[in-house]
Amino acid sequence: MTHDHDLVLRPTEAQISAALNPPPGRNGGDLVVETLAALGATTVFGLPGQHALGMFDALRRSDLRYIGLRVENNAGFAADAYGRITGEAAPLLLSTGPGALTSLAALQEAAAASAPVLAISSQIPTAGLGGGRHGYLHELPDQSASFRGVVKSVHTVRTQSQIPSAIEAAWKSALTAPHGPVWVEIPQDVLLAETSVPVVTGGDAFPEELPPRPELTAVAADLLSRAERPAIIAGGGVVRSDAAGKLRQLAEALQAPVVTTPGGKGAFPWRHPLSLRSWIEDRHTTDFLEDADVLLVVGSGLGELSSNYHTFKPRGRMIQIEADLGKLESNHPALGIHADARLALQALLETVSPREDTQAPDRVREVLARVSERIAAQELTLEQDLLASVRQALPAGSPSFWDMTILAYWAWSAFDAKGSNLFHSAQGAGGLGYGFPAALGAAVADPSHPVLAVSGDGGALYSIAELATARQYDLNVTWLIVDDGGYGILREYMTDAFGQATATELSRPDYVALAESFGVPGVRTTPETLSDDLAKALASPGPSVVVLPAVLRMFAPTHL
Repeated sequence: MTHDHDLVLRPTEAQISAALNPPPGRNGGDLVVETLAALGATTVFGLPGQHALGMFDALRRSDLRYIGLRVENNAGFAADAYGRITGEAAPLLLSTGPGALTSLAALQEAAAASAPVLAISSQIPTAGLGGGRHGYLHELPDQSASFRGVVKSVHTVRTQSQIPSAIEAAWKSALTAPHGPVWVEIPQDVLLAETSVPVVTGGDAFPEELPPRPELTAVAADLLSRAERPAIIAGGGVVRSDAAGKLRQLAEALQAPVVTTPGGKGAFPWRHPLSLRSWIEDRHTTDFLEDADVLLVVGSGLGELSSNYHTFKPRGRMIQIEADLGKLESNHPALGIHADARLALQALLETVSPREDTQAPDRVREVLARVSERIAAQELTLEQDLLASVRQALPAGSPSFWDMTILAYWAWSAFDAKGSNLFHSAQGAGGLGYGFPAALGAAVADPSHPVLAVSGDGGALYSIAELATARQYDLNVTWLIVDDGGYGILREYMTDAFGQATATELSRPDYVALAESFGVPGVRTTPETLSDDLAKALASPGPSVVVLPAVLRMFAPTHL
C-alpha cells in the first residue's frame, strides 16, 4: 500500500543537469538566495554587514530584487509590511550583533501583528559559537537567545548542507497560522566558503493548515444559531487569513453586529447595517458586547486595546477562534477553537442555521449614536475634520500605515479603512517609527497604488533616514507628518497624571527643507488645505512629504 507521504517527486532532467554541473564560484550565500528563490521569494530587504557579505555578494548572481534601508529596524518594518500586503514570507537579510539586535523592535511588531518575516542573519565564525569569549567582532555569547522570546522559531545553521532545509523550515513556520517572524542565523565562514552543494532548484513552500476541530465548531454553530443577541468581535486574524468575505457572510446569516479591533480594521464594511465600526475603546460598545448572550471572537486574544483596557466583562457565552494557542482563553473563559480564522469561519458557515432579527440594525444605530454624542460633547472637531480630510484624499484601494501618534489613535476607532488589509499600524507592539518604513515596504509590494504613511514629529525622527531609501528606489509613498513639537500623547498622559509634562518637548528640523535636501518634494499644509495638499501629493508619482503643524487632543477614555 502506498501512502501519500511515501511519494517523492522525481527530479527533472534540467534539475539533474544543474545538480551535476553547478556553476563555479558559488558559496554558502548562493545557497541562501537560491533557496529563497526556489521557495518563491522575489524581493529581499536588509542591510549588509561584515559577517553577512557572503549573502549580499550572492544577491549579485541572483534574480532577487534587493531593497536596502538605512537602519535595520526600519528594514524590519518594511519587510513586515511587505509580508502583510502580499501574504508571503518577506526575507530580511541582516548582519551580526548590533545589526541583528537593531531589528528586534520590528520583529516584535511583526510577532504581535502576525506578519510573516523571514529574518536571516549572519553569525560570527563557527569557531566562535558556543559561548566562549573569543573576541570576534560583534560576538555575543548566544545571539539567538536574544530572539527566542520574540520570534516564532529559531534556526541555527552550522554547515552549508543545512542551509536549504533550515530556510525552508523557517519559511513554512512564518507562513503557518498564526503568521509571524522567524529567525535563521548562519556563521560567516559557512556563508563565505566555496560550496559543492548542488544548485537549489526546488522547495516545499506550503505551510501546514490549521483547521478547527469539527466537534467544537458544531457546538459553536449550535450556540450561535440559538442565540437571542449574538455579536462578533473581529481581530487581526481575520485580516491575516483573508477571511473578511466569510466574516460578512456569517454576520449576515446570524444578523450579528460586528465590531473590529484596531488590528482587524477593514475586516467588516464600515457602513454595513451590522457594523459597530471600531469603537472598541468606548464604554457604549463595551456595554453592548457584554450584553451579548453569545459572543464570537475571531482572530483576537482580547488584549488591552481590544478589551477596553481589560474593563470588558462578558456575561454571556463566548466562542473564541484563535490561531495562536497561547492566546486562546488567555483573558476570558470561552469555547476555545484553535484554528485559522478563515477555515473556522467556513466551517461555521456550513453548519449554522440562519437567524432573523430585524432589530439588530436598530441596536447598532443606537450604539453608534451614543458614541457620536459622547465624542461631540468633547468639542474635538479639529481631530475629526483631519481624519475626514485624510480619508477624502486617500484613494480607495490605497493602504495606509500609521505610527504611534495621536491621529493614529483616533484612526483606530474612527477611520474607515474601506477594505480589508488596507489599514496598518504599530498597535501590536507599540514601537515608534513604524509608519514610514512600513509604507515603503508596501509600495515595493504593490506599486499600483499610492501608499500613505502618518507619523508625529517624534516618530518621524526615528525613520527620517529612510527618505534616502524612498528617493533611491523612487517609491510611491506620501508621508504625512503631524508636527506638534513633541511626544504629543505622552504630553497629554503626563499632564493628566502629574499636572505637567517632563521630557516630552522636542527640538525638531524644518521637515519640508529636510525632505527637499533628500530630493523629496515637501509641502507645509494647514487643517483647511490638508485634503487638497495630501491628494496632490498622493497623485504625484514618487515619494513626497506633507507637514501639518497642529496640536491634537485625544478623546476622553472610558476605562478609567
